[in-house]
Amino acid sequence: MNILLVEDTESIIKGLTYTLEKNNYHLDVKTNITSAREFIESSNIDLIILDITLPDGNGFDLFENVIKEKKIPTIFLTARDDEDDIVKGLDIGAEDYITKPFSTKELLARINRILLRNKKKSIITIKDISFDTDKLVLTKDGNIIELSALELKLVNLLFNNLNKVVTRNTILDKIYDWTGNFVDDHTVTVYFKRIREKIGTDIITTIKGMGYRIDEE
Repeated sequence: MNILLVEDTESIIKGLTYTLEKNNYHLDVKTNITSAREFIESSNIDLIILDITLPDGNGFDLFENVIKEKKIPTIFLTARDDEDDIVKGLDIGAEDYITKPFSTKELLARINRILLRNKKKSIITIKDISFDTDKLVLTKDGNIIELSALELKLVNLLFNNLNKVVTRNTILDKIYDWTGNFVDDHTVTVYFKRIREKIGTDIITTIKGMGYRIDEE
């Protein structure tokens, strides 16, 4: 399991690095918003431990602008123990909020609980199609459906936004972010035509003039 710690206090970094690696977690550490944002955009992360007050910004903003869209379970770990901050952290979608000083054993227990709970949610099944959002594996009746890297990213985008329309503009922006290439609406249509042919089950709904959606049954 991969955990990202976004924290700039050296003693906390050392203590959590020792504890988490001893418990067989892989830990990456970033000490500011900028480096954390870049790492989150390009890495596979199972859980984030996030300080609120960082040298170049606010952890709340990083969560709302980057982490929330990716649906990465997040624990706010901070010296800010004001009730309004705690309520805000939980209201915007964090899994937990722990104030400093804290018990390392308690934090570890909360990490284990969150990861276990989210592991159960990682496989989404709709009709005869299952998608493992951790392993990024799409199957039909247990058989793997072979997709290109870009097709898999598009499928992942839809599964991570179940019951929501992913607009064509969002898809065009994502394709540019992933490939560095500009594509047009026609190319997007072709991509989804190919994906549908490979899946063979009608789980992707086209919302005319807007985009695409996958609905839970």
